Amino acid sequence: MYISRVEIDDRNRRKIKDLSHLGAYHNWVENCFPSEIAQHERRRHLWRIDQLHGKRYLLIVSEDKPETTGMLRYGVAGTAMVKEYQPFLEKITLGEVMQFRLTANPTYRTDGKVYPHITVDQQKNWLLRKAAANGFEIMKNSDGSNAFDPVSRDWPVLYHQRQVKISRVSFEGVLRVTDVNKFKDTLTHGIGREKAYGMGMLTVILLRK
Repeated sequence: MYISRVEIDDRNRRKIKDLSHLGAYHNWVENCFPSEIAQHERRRHLWRIDQLHGKRYLLIVSEDKPETTGMLRYGVAGTAMVKEYQPFLEKITLGEVMQFRLTANPTYRTDGKVYPHITVDQQKNWLLRKAAANGFEIMKNSDGSNAFDPVSRDWPVLYHQRQVKISRVSFEGVLRVTDVNKFKDTLTHGIGREKAYGMGMLTVILLRK
C-alpha cells in the first residue's frame, strides 16, 4: 500500500483548466497508474482534495505505486511524494487515540433510492453510526459532546456536461481504535459512497496509545 501527495498547481490556471469537476480529478488519479490501464486492471484508488495554508493537495491511497509523472500533470513540480503505507498500518494497535480527517458523502437509503443527508446533525449522526462497523469510536470532549465536527460542506460538480452535484462533507476530530483489522481496512478502502470521486478517505495522526 502507498499514500501519496502532490500540491495542485492553482497558480497556473491554464494548466489546471480541465479540473472543473470531480470526473476530471478521477481521470487524473486513474492516469497516475498507467500499468493498470495497460493491463486492463483498473483498481480502486482512494483520493481526496485537502486544503492547507492556502494550498490544495491531491492525496491518494493505493495498492500500487503511482507514477509521479502522472501526479505532476496538474501538480507543482517537485511536490510529488509517495510513501509506503504498510509500515504505518502495521503499527496500529487497539485503543490508540488519533486525530482524524475524513471527506465523505453521507447518504441514506429509502424505498430503494439513495439520498444525501443535508443538515449538520444528520451528517454527524451518519458518521457516528458508521464508526463501530469501521473499527473506531469517536472520543468525547470534557463536556460530554462528541469530539468531531464538519469543517467544510459543499456540493461539487460530478460531471461538467450534466452538472450533477453531490454532497461532500469533511470531518475533523479525535477517535479511538476499537478493532484493528476493521480500522486498517477502513484506512485502505474508505467509508461510504462515491469513493471514485474523492469521497471516503480517512487519514489519522497518532495522539496517544
